[in-house]
Amino acid sequence: MSRSPRVTRRIALKATATGLAAPFVFRKFATAAPSETVLHASFGASGMAGSDIGSLTASKNLKLVAVAEVDQSKVGEVKKRFPDCRVYEDYRVLLDKEKDLDSVNVSTPDHMHAPIGMRALQRGLHVYGQKPLTQTIYEARRLTEVAAEKKLITQMGIQIHSHPVHKLVVQLVHDGAIGKVKEVHSWSGKSWGDTTPKPDRTDPVPAGFNWDLWLGVAAERPFIGNGYYHPGNWRKRLDFGTGTFGDMGCHILDPVFGSLGVGNPLTIRSELPGPNDYNWSLDVQVKYVFPGTKYTTETVGLTWYNGNARPPKSVQDLVGGKLHDQGSVYIGTEGVMYSPYIADPVLLPAEKFKDFRKPQVKGDDHYLQFVEAVRGNGTTSAPFSYSGPLTEMVLLGCLATRFPKTDLKWDTKELKVTNVEEANRFVRRTYRKGFETAGL
Repeated sequence: MSRSPRVTRRIALKATATGLAAPFVFRKFATAAPSETVLHASFGASGMAGSDIGSLTASKNLKLVAVAEVDQSKVGEVKKRFPDCRVYEDYRVLLDKEKDLDSVNVSTPDHMHAPIGMRALQRGLHVYGQKPLTQTIYEARRLTEVAAEKKLITQMGIQIHSHPVHKLVVQLVHDGAIGKVKEVHSWSGKSWGDTTPKPDRTDPVPAGFNWDLWLGVAAERPFIGNGYYHPGNWRKRLDFGTGTFGDMGCHILDPVFGSLGVGNPLTIRSELPGPNDYNWSLDVQVKYVFPGTKYTTETVGLTWYNGNARPPKSVQDLVGGKLHDQGSVYIGTEGVMYSPYIADPVLLPAEKFKDFRKPQVKGDDHYLQFVEAVRGNGTTSAPFSYSGPLTEMVLLGCLATRFPKTDLKWDTKELKVTNVEEANRFVRRTYRKGFETAGL
């Protein structure tokens, strides 16, 4: 393709993404010409990245042109499915060399979400970022701000946000089905944590795996094999993941956040033992108290549990005494809503709601919504303006687990714990030399 038409197409994509007028032919989804294709790169090639690639390329209007993957043993499937796709090890090199990109997905371990996402935003690229949006509260705030400043299309990978059952939960709260919400209890049975110390050994780095690039912004350290870090157990490690809370909280607390309309908590308190020097804790119980909104009482409590922790018997009894492995219970002034994860919400007591007709709510394809928004058709439902504050709320809970039995007071405007100065060193991290990122 000649350079001039490509520049014209880039201008058109940018114009439609920012809400400017575009020709009708450009907006048509079913008959998109090759020149209207969104050129896309993925950071990550397998695991969650592989899933994201599959879902995004389900659109005939998006073409995967490049991937960055630090483990070359993970690129075989991508090369098989997309033989023309260019493969890089270093995300920085990809962003420097791929001049014609329109959008990217960031589907790496949590600690690299912000540095990669920020570099992409600074390039003027539209970003689909996996949850949690970032690993620290400061990073979430900055990505949200820069995406807004540059008027870019963004979406966080909380696919369940677009599922009809979660959209129904939000609508039921907003419709006042259970009255004003007094408290919410949310939980996950997952245990992304570890109570043991870090093994005192150094293992050989596997062939084709760039350990230095995998570490990225994190401090240098010896490689430990047998799956201690890579490919999945990084979620348990303080320097790389966010534990179960960060991993599942962005999913399960999404409809809570969206329905209640909460913001800055008055207090946040962790009740169980916190992480050790290296790993997130297995069991978590954290309570937020928020000022009231139009959907809640004067104040509203939200308690998160994961691992073996669960809501008290009094709450379990409200829903029949047996809880699904993941979900939420909303307690209102006029009733209770039990919302198992990705299942129809139940209004209780059953006798009171036996004739209640739930509204019909339509779901969306979270990925294709992003692709079409980039092309100028509609908007995304979980842009960083929404998912950034949601991530901040979740990560504040992760931070609180480091200070058990302590009421933390949070100033969201200043991004600061006002009563425990030591807590503020976890709001932002220091990046390793060579991985500094403008804007962070």
